[in-house]
Amino acid sequence: MTVLTIEEMAETLAPRQAIAGLDLGTKTIGLSMSDLGRRFATPRPVIRRVKFTIDAQALMDFAQSEKVAGFVIGLPMNMDGSAGPRVQATRAFVRNMEQKTALPFVYWDERLSTVAAERTLLEMDVSRAKRAERIDSAAASFILQGALDRLSLLARSDGDEFS
Repeated sequence: MTVLTIEEMAETLAPRQAIAGLDLGTKTIGLSMSDLGRRFATPRPVIRRVKFTIDAQALMDFAQSEKVAGFVIGLPMNMDGSAGPRVQATRAFVRNMEQKTALPFVYWDERLSTVAAERTLLEMDVSRAKRAERIDSAAASFILQGALDRLSLLARSDGDEFS
């Protein structure tokens, strides 16, 4: 497994390979998937966190069933740009995944992704109970959509569009 920049991932992905977005929480892992054209992020059911080995196996099962080519994982930076304990926990999770998979990971600044997800769910008039169930996967979709938009921009600047 390798940690890549988004630019490096753009160079390594083959056309029509989907990528997954992850929002790593203390109780759940929010999931989202791109389409094969890597244009849209769609929320998927969360993984309930138990312990690392079980969480990692659930993530690998998801990756295999969805044919994931790589992961974009939210990096929960502080608003001032500093790295706090949640950033350290996210980096440790990715380091531990190195023993489990060869799939690449890209860190993506997720500041305000949960706020944006919450606002969107409120605008959709989703009840408080349903918001609690969906917030982590919605945040994962915001994280992934940001990365997909960047991949699209990189492809256009190279004069290269995904097939």
